[in-house]
Amino acid sequence: MAKFVLAGRTDCPYYAKAELLADRLARSLPNFRIHKISILPDEWKDWLQDTCMKNGWKHEESPLVWRELVHQGGKGVFLGGFDDFLEHCQNYYNITSDMSEEMMQSIAEENLETKITLILEAHHRASLIQPLHIWISSALNPTCNMLIPSLLSAEVLSQASAISLHLLDVEGNEEELESLKMETEDLALPLLHQVTIHTDLKDAFQKAEIILLLDDHWSGVNDDTDVQQQQTIKALAALYTEYGRLIEARANGDVKVIVSGGSLVNLRCSLLLKACSLDSRRFVAVATQLENEARAAIANKLRVRTSGKVTDVIVWGDVGDSFYIDLQRANVFNYDGPIKGPPFFSHPVLEIIYDRSVSKPTVHTHRRTFRHPTFEKNRQFLLFFFLTFGQLADHYELPGDVILSVPVMFTDGQWSVVSDVTVGDDLKQKLHLFASNLRQDTFFCASCNQQHPSHHA
Repeated sequence: MAKFVLAGRTDCPYYAKAELLADRLARSLPNFRIHKISILPDEWKDWLQDTCMKNGWKHEESPLVWRELVHQGGKGVFLGGFDDFLEHCQNYYNITSDMSEEMMQSIAEENLETKITLILEAHHRASLIQPLHIWISSALNPTCNMLIPSLLSAEVLSQASAISLHLLDVEGNEEELESLKMETEDLALPLLHQVTIHTDLKDAFQKAEIILLLDDHWSGVNDDTDVQQQQTIKALAALYTEYGRLIEARANGDVKVIVSGGSLVNLRCSLLLKACSLDSRRFVAVATQLENEARAAIANKLRVRTSGKVTDVIVWGDVGDSFYIDLQRANVFNYDGPIKGPPFFSHPVLEIIYDRSVSKPTVHTHRRTFRHPTFEKNRQFLLFFFLTFGQLADHYELPGDVILSVPVMFTDGQWSVVSDVTVGDDLKQKLHLFASNLRQDTFFCASCNQQHPSHHA
């Protein structure tokens, strides 16, 4: 099979003549294939130079013709310009062209007019698409690879007609980001409109409607010396303060920001809120990672096959630093005990744990090493919320200027506090201690920002 590629300047008369000759051959010969590439006049020179450099050819005029090795593979075989193509057709197929110069010029003008019309129509169709803009920071984090297919599914974002995904990694390698972009496009997800990559904050969070912050460069901060810890906190404070300013200046007014990771999650979310004046209810930080670890540990002790059989574990406090695992509402399904029931039947975890003489999880006051966070679709999530205007004070008597993990329920896209949870004096004391520690970290970050203000564009 013969497959030729014909490329030329859109307004070139000889490209028009070669195009009609190729169409005539395609109609006459069943195994003749032609692929046409029409380039606008102001783009032709750069395109020709790049193509010739890539293939090791030398050519300066329009059109450019080469032959593809359909069965053998490999790069194309250079044929030449119009005269070379015409000679090839005469020698191999005994077909030539006698088109007049006037007709050539007329077709060339028509080609240019048609090309411009098609471009304008394509731009118009693109302007009618209003994609949902999603930004992901630290896009080279392994979590991002696992997150993208689920995030761009119709099940998660059912109301979105198209999604524009922006991958941001300030310290990332551009080639690796380009590879991630290609992998994402190869998924051929129906909702995906386009993918862009960014390695600086120049255009960060433009038109953002959903922002996922996966930054977790500070996972080993507790193992550092005091000086290293202070330097790490200063870097975090500068970055997230700048994030907050950029989100307020560039993001959509209804933006939703999710902070994830295994360390300093509360502090990072606090810094965002202090740097911008957007509605605090649009900022959340997930505690799902820690919740899943607790569920997995309980499932292992109860010899239940998966942690998914353990539900409603509550995490209180500052995830990754000082937190409390609460099992008062936790249940286990498909437990192999003396009393069994259908799949929807469950046992309270505390009753079974006490029967098995297993200690109840208590307070942890150390930073954990990072494990990649997971995202799942449970009816109950454990999130951090900025406690302003006494929104949650009536429930748990918590201070109003810190972010702590509390149990909430989601219904129809809105969150509400779980009010029927028992909070005893001992737990209240622990929560106030957690809040005090977090407030000290926040004040330290604020002092760092005053001493070293950010200068990002």
